Formats: sequence, structure tokens, C-alpha cells
Amino acid sequence: MARFMIKGAAVLAGIGLVGVLGWHGATGWAPSTAQYPLQGVDLGAESGPVEWGMVRARGADFAYVVATSGADRRDPAFEAHWAALPEAGLRRGAIHLYSLCQPARSQANAFNAFVPRADDALPAAVDVSFRADCAARPDRAALIADLETFVTMVETHTKKPLLLRIGRDAERTYKITGAIQRPIWTVANMVRSDYAARPWRMWRASDFRRVDGIEGPVNWDVVAP
Repeated sequence: MARFMIKGAAVLAGIGLVGVLGWHGATGWAPSTAQYPLQGVDLGAESGPVEWGMVRARGADFAYVVATSGADRRDPAFEAHWAALPEAGLRRGAIHLYSLCQPARSQANAFNAFVPRADDALPAAVDVSFRADCAARPDRAALIADLETFVTMVETHTKKPLLLRIGRDAERTYKITGAIQRPIWTVANMVRSDYAARPWRMWRASDFRRVDGIEGPVNWDVVAP
């Protein structure tokens, strides 16, 4: 019995070690830079402080940060991140989290009023996903028309084409990427995503990578070659 218990403990310890090593490997994983030379991060809403120089040293070329959500929420960390990114040698882009519960025109006005036009900025991105704070599911034609209004207004402000970051569920329901002809940003952990109607321009390849300079897991993105 004692021998059996010792063997069992050894097996469990081995399984635990494999799990730890596997998790460590996953949190350090990123797509090959030989295949995807341009890689970077995107921050979620209300992110904490970031040491951008350390993030740059770990291989990030750019960073996208959330600026606004819906028509009435500004991210409190956006302005600090926006100012710090060029100093760290990182290209910068702004994200709007689109609400299905609020008017597109009001959302575009909120983004345009908060995010300064900058020649060095990457194209802005609009994230369309199902979120817990909004249960609305508008008619497809109405949503597409609203998104086209948002896109036109933001592009008039930024003078650059907008990126569409579309969640898998939102794309499955509304087929947005086939209706609005803009560069696509998809989201799929570790496996190249193919749910959009057209080839993606950017892919969030991991939402659990660990990078020096950012506390907790980080969203890691690559640009199509």
C-alpha cells in the first residue's frame, strides 16, 4: 500500500509539473516573427499602469489602447498611454468599444471628441462584440447602416480607414465583414481565425500571454504579412 501511494504521488507530481510547464509555454507563446514580423499588444478597458519601454523590449512594435466605450465612457488611462507610446518607440492606435444599445452618431462624436488626430497614429479600430452591459440585438440592416455611419464619421476625423475588430459571435449573427469593406481584425487564441468573410489584416493570437511591463495577461496581436 505504501509503495502504491508513493507511486501515485509521483504520478500526480509529474502531471502537475507537465501542467506548469505547459502553462508557462502557453503564456510565453507568440506566432513566429519570421512569418509575422509586425507584432504588438492591445489593452482592454481600464487597464493598469504599463512600462511601455519593457513591452517594446519584449518584441512589441505597436500598441492599441481603448479610448471610448459607447457614447458616454472614456477610458481614464487612455491619455497617459497615448502620450507615453511614442516616447517608448511604439506605434499607437485607438480603439472604440461599440455599443449595440446606443446611437452610432453619438458614439462617433464621443470618440472624435476624445481621441486627437495624429499623423503618426495607426488606423483607429472599432470593436463590435456582444457584451454583458448591452442585451440589445438590432436588426442586421439597421446595425450595418449604423456602423457605416460610425465608420464614415470617424474616418472623416482621423483621415484613415477604420479597422473592424469583430467578435466571432457578432460576425456569425450579423455577417458584418461581408457588408462593410474595411480591414478586418479577428480574435482567436493560438489558431489562425477564418470566421470573417475576407482575409484578416490583424489577428489577436493570444489573450493570455505574459509580457514584462504589463501586470497580468495581455492581448497579443500580429499583422498579416
